[in-house]
Amino acid sequence: MTTYRSTQAIEPETVVIKLGGSLLERLTADFFKGIHQMIQSGKRVIIVHGGGPAINRTLQEANIQTPVINGLRVTPEKAITLVQTTLIGSVNPWIVHQLGQSDIRAVGLSGFDGGLIEASFLDKNVYGFVGKIEKVDPSILQMLNDAVPVISCIGSTADGQALNINADTAAEKVAAAIGADELLFVTDTPGIKVNGATISTTNPDEIKAWIEDGTIYGGMIPKVQAAAGCLQSGIPAVRIVNEMLEGTTILKEVAVR
Repeated sequence: MTTYRSTQAIEPETVVIKLGGSLLERLTADFFKGIHQMIQSGKRVIIVHGGGPAINRTLQEANIQTPVINGLRVTPEKAITLVQTTLIGSVNPWIVHQLGQSDIRAVGLSGFDGGLIEASFLDKNVYGFVGKIEKVDPSILQMLNDAVPVISCIGSTADGQALNINADTAAEKVAAAIGADELLFVTDTPGIKVNGATISTTNPDEIKAWIEDGTIYGGMIPKVQAAAGCLQSGIPAVRIVNEMLEGTTILKEVAVR
């Protein structure tokens, strides 16, 4: 059973930021300064991250092949420990350190900490040690009001087995459980472009129409579909942004043009 958005608003305004992909390793000091400015403006920030490139290098060095099926990395038993140690022991501390360099207090977490992310096997025969989220317990996050939680996308089964979790899904579920006001997907593109111009706001109906007429195409399609789908979890707004935190806001309501 998945935990969804609380019926009560959380103060101050809470923003969940998902980091991942190759962009994660290219983030500059300006990005972390942007996070600092966000906090200074009174917002509470929670970061959820993956670490694909670092995991790729680790597994390549161990000569372990992990194909991707339906957008998910197949994670055999011999790979899950390496994935876990890379995310928790390498990528997570790097992000925490970079935040510290920008005078931001941060605490590294994984799904094991405080029972944060409980998961079960998605389909062990197909994906191996890849998990689907059963429950997010936000209580440990609520205890960290004076620091930025930085969450690696490793979940734990009820009996303590580590499972690899898709970072987009982890960010969505954490945002829903904490009652976030906004979910940001940081990508290498500054939002959704229509006729060469970045759209500031849109909604799922417009996105569907733009995909059908070819305005949105290629690799942007899964990004916008995933972002729009997060609105169904009760998150009021989802943004696709670049490292300067500029881009497109997706709302449930019909945008007025």
